[in-house]
Amino acid sequence: MNRQNMNTITKRRALLAGFAIMVLALLPTASLFAHGGEEQVTGTVTAVSDSSVTVKTTAGKIEEVGFDAKTTFARARQPVQKSDITVGDRVVIHAVEVDEKLVAHTVELGVASKARK
Repeated sequence: MNRQNMNTITKRRALLAGFAIMVLALLPTASLFAHGGEEQVTGTVTAVSDSSVTVKTTAGKIEEVGFDAKTTFARARQPVQKSDITVGDRVVIHAVEVDEKLVAHTVELGVASKARK
C-alpha cells in the first residue's frame, strides 16, 4: 500500500472514532427526549378526583398528577373516560411540570383483571 492510501485510511478511522465518541456522549440526553421532555409516573392509584390522581410509584413515592382538558385516558390502547380510573388500578402516566405541579398528558390504565370484569 502506498503512503497516500495509508493517510486516507488513517483519516477515515479518526473521523469514525470522533463520530463514535460524539454519539456515545449524546446517548444520556436521548432519554430526555424520548417522551418529549415528559416525566413518567408508574405505579398504583391510591386516590382519584375530578382534577387529579394520586399514585404510589414503583419506587414507593407518592405522586399527585393533575388532569387538564388535553389529558387522554386509555386502557389496552383503547380510549376510556377519566371516571374509569379506580383505586388499585396500575397506571403509566406521562406528565409535564406546570407551575411546579405535574399535569398528565396521557394516562394508560393497566388491563382489567378477571376479578374486576
